[in-house]
Amino acid sequence: MLPTYRLSSSAALTAVSAAVSHAEGLGAQVNACVVDAGGNQIAFLRGDGAFLPSGKIARDKARTSAGFKLPSGALYEALKAEPAVLRGILAQPHVAAFPGGLPITAKGEVIGGIGVSGATADQDEACARAGLAAIGLPPE
Repeated sequence: MLPTYRLSSSAALTAVSAAVSHAEGLGAQVNACVVDAGGNQIAFLRGDGAFLPSGKIARDKARTSAGFKLPSGALYEALKAEPAVLRGILAQPHVAAFPGGLPITAKGEVIGGIGVSGATADQDEACARAGLAAIGLPPE
């Protein structure tokens, strides 16, 4: 039997707090969300002044990264050669195919995802990376 890892609520809260704090250092206002491997929300933090609609986008980026086991920005790249498949997947609920979402892995096992939205795509991804670094689980 293989060991299974999971995210604690404490780790999830640390990750979203670190992501929002990193954004503040960049002069940006973001929402951050951590989900478990099944896409269920564990923690969410709306940074001061962050746009309300970007909260849903942060959750979708986290769910996309956990579900597809890859950074949300990589989904578009992986499917762009097959436009019909890309359109079909993007039409599904809770899918975001742009940067800002990263899978959370422990010893090669995807145990969740983090999503950040509200700044530029590059800043969102940097904030997600900061969230992972804060819990000692950088992207693999």
